[in-house]
Amino acid sequence: MMQAMPALRPSLQVAVVMRRERVEGAASRWQSWRWVLAEVVAAQAGFGDRPRLLFKDDQEERWLHPGHTVGLVKDDTEGYYLNVTTQAPCWFVMWRMEEVASLAPEPIAVPQIVTLSYHDAGRWLDAQETVEQVPAPPDIVAWLQAFIDENHVPEVKRRRRPESFRSLTDRFGNPAAVSTGKRSEGSGGGGGTGS
Repeated sequence: MMQAMPALRPSLQVAVVMRRERVEGAASRWQSWRWVLAEVVAAQAGFGDRPRLLFKDDQEERWLHPGHTVGLVKDDTEGYYLNVTTQAPCWFVMWRMEEVASLAPEPIAVPQIVTLSYHDAGRWLDAQETVEQVPAPPDIVAWLQAFIDENHVPEVKRRRRPESFRSLTDRFGNPAAVSTGKRSEGSGGGGGTGS
């Protein structure tokens, strides 16, 4: 099992493996290589703190990116719940291509953030970021489930009252009335134009 860090905010240290793979078939006319998320693994002391090439041949290369912290926060238990209750709970990794090659002769894919929150992944996708997922192992799913069990308070679903049944108020919050009849003039109303 991955080592949990003792803290007020539970967290894990992980590393991300990105894979550059050759594109085959008709799609290779436009792009001969593509980057994909390969896996998320438990951090180990031997990984160091800088990205490094693990493997390279004519068909693929794999890069290890250590030093990612996955923290759990009580404000996002709904996002964790949505992940853990799916058929295949997973890690979500947001990654970007280097703009200028700094780790290899050509720019490589660099993971930016790792999470277990469905909501985080959705926000990143809404922001047009590249987000991929890989299955989370059973021990991580159990760790996440324990956090949810301890902290998640399901949101109460309330039926929203139709707008047509809401009471009317004026701009000051006082009850207001609407009448569809003509206004009647009372005695001595002074509403006339008499001479």
